[in-house]
Amino acid sequence: MARIGWTAAAAATLLTAGTLVATAAPQAGTVGPQADTVEPLANTAHLDFLLDEASPVAVDGHTTYRLAEEPALTFPWTYADARPGGMFERIGGGALDPATGHWSQGAYNADDVSRAAVVYLRHWQQTGSSASRDSAYELLRSLAYLQTVSGPDAGNVVLWIQPDGTLNPSAEPVELPDPSDSGPSYWLARTIWAFGEGYAAFASENTEFAAFLRERLRLAVDAVDRQVLTRYGEFTVADGLRVPSWLIVDGADATAEAVLGLSAYVAAAPSDGVAREALRKLAEGVAAMGGGDADSWPYGAILPWAQSRSMWHAWGSQMPASLAAASTALSSPSLLRPAVADSARFVPVLLTAGGADNGWLPTPTERVQIAYGVDSRLQSLLAVSAATGRAAFDELAGLTASWYFGANVAGEPMYDPATGVTFDGVAADGTINRNSGAESTIHGQLSMLALDAAGDEVRSRAVGLTSVEARDGLRLVEAETATSTTGTVRAPSAAWTGESLWSGTLLALSPGQTATFSLGASDGARLVEPVSWLPLGGDARTAWTADGRAVGTLRHGVGAQGLTAVPGALLPQPLRRPVPAGASAVSVSAAGGEVELDALLVRPEVSRLELTGDGGARAELLHSAASSPRRVPVEGPGTVQVYDGTGREIASQSIGERTTITLRPGGFAVVSTG
Repeated sequence: MARIGWTAAAAATLLTAGTLVATAAPQAGTVGPQADTVEPLANTAHLDFLLDEASPVAVDGHTTYRLAEEPALTFPWTYADARPGGMFERIGGGALDPATGHWSQGAYNADDVSRAAVVYLRHWQQTGSSASRDSAYELLRSLAYLQTVSGPDAGNVVLWIQPDGTLNPSAEPVELPDPSDSGPSYWLARTIWAFGEGYAAFASENTEFAAFLRERLRLAVDAVDRQVLTRYGEFTVADGLRVPSWLIVDGADATAEAVLGLSAYVAAAPSDGVAREALRKLAEGVAAMGGGDADSWPYGAILPWAQSRSMWHAWGSQMPASLAAASTALSSPSLLRPAVADSARFVPVLLTAGGADNGWLPTPTERVQIAYGVDSRLQSLLAVSAATGRAAFDELAGLTASWYFGANVAGEPMYDPATGVTFDGVAADGTINRNSGAESTIHGQLSMLALDAAGDEVRSRAVGLTSVEARDGLRLVEAETATSTTGTVRAPSAAWTGESLWSGTLLALSPGQTATFSLGASDGARLVEPVSWLPLGGDARTAWTADGRAVGTLRHGVGAQGLTAVPGALLPQPLRRPVPAGASAVSVSAAGGEVELDALLVRPEVSRLELTGDGGARAELLHSAASSPRRVPVEGPGTVQVYDGTGREIASQSIGERTTITLRPGGFAVVSTG
């Protein structure tokens, strides 16, 4: 949720969260592999603090379970801003009107209500906490109040509500759909997630309440059926790429969260044919956004948005988790294949490049990292591990989750188990946003619950690795930094194209013009993918050389626009041959029309990430992007597991000081010490 502003006139509450940990090193008796008694990482204290009550009245189209008997509803405040002395102040969205006490967006929102309910449901199921059961019950009642139950928009959900319980269907700034219950939305998808997991949890605990949740889930599914699934089986194009037409708001990301809820519901209520059919159709839509060439951008990732073939983002990227859940609930192994490709091929590229960035658009330019992104990747890896039985994904999950404990660009913990505080994010320069709003808190808790449940090995790996020692993976060479060129550097007409983002200024090459780009020294081969604007039906061409040898030719054009915002696309294209070891530059010449170059994506054939921690803990990830097997040296002592490009284990051995292993094409290995 974007925040417009804050005013000191807010009637907010303060919480002493305690001193945030200065190091993520395990402490005896608390967390980590050295502890005699391992305490849970999950701690709902800060999320508990965010909860507040409102007492709305029944209005046309809005009521909930036992509203007359239990008029107070529970909601989490959207934001919590850090204050001196480890304090936090609860804040609504947008600007506050002191006269009414209303925020221009609202105090609470359905996205956070639904996801907070999932936290408490899982915490209750995992720990037996009666307090979490009660919080889950209250939040599900509150979410149901936000759902419209009658009229043409029945089943849809109002996004915002004010502190006094007044619904705000049209927020400022405007959010689409507007009014927020007038069409399918992310918050409709997340409502299905919460109602589905809620029904599964309460089915044997409170049958009357479970029946109410089933009724509301069916109402939401009806809305998806009439607004989205009428297009089931239809495909369209996005700049030449075939994409499904039946995703919620054209998003595999939004749809995935509905699939998570429907999978839980169908597992608990397998005889509900309507829900089962909706689950199958939505899961097929998510799966259709996977595939492509795992050896070039987006490296096997499931794309999140049908309206752009140039975008991937970490936040909300639970597509593999949803497909793993659906494949189990529906006994459909085919749904799992795109999830395996995303987890085994894309995740090693992502980790060695820097981790769960907010956006590769298509270049990694939005490098803020938040808990929503890290958690989405962690949940997906653990779900695919459970569905396939392949330990490779647990290995990658431990490396991914170490972000919370210091293995990030800031080198500081982003989560404090003593307070349950998860910071709101870390920027590319290492600056930490030390606020701790609902979304970050929720996804931090979902991650901690997952780690608590994953077993000692995954948890210990995550907690024990607290520093990034070395990284050599995908990096960006900006086109405007050409060491020599006869072309022209200029700004794009707009940084945001409507479906992608230029990384900076561009280099325009007319026919006959050339440029040379420094890649720096390397003793290994590298893969280069020039990123350029590909116009609709474009016929411009470029020829690329390294050390005087041809490494590829590219045509700069794409197919039909379809449903995207503009004709053409900003996309990387792989050169046919690697730049050989020892070559420190590539050169390009243009022909046939103007070429607009944004940047070069440069990857070593073998990428590496090394993480370390106290007590000699160390893990190294090696990933091969080569087209044939590669022999690579690894340092010991420790153990090494070698996996192929689907996460199947190829070899496992203990090693001494140094040895050599073989990586298969697209495969990876993890070396562990301590």
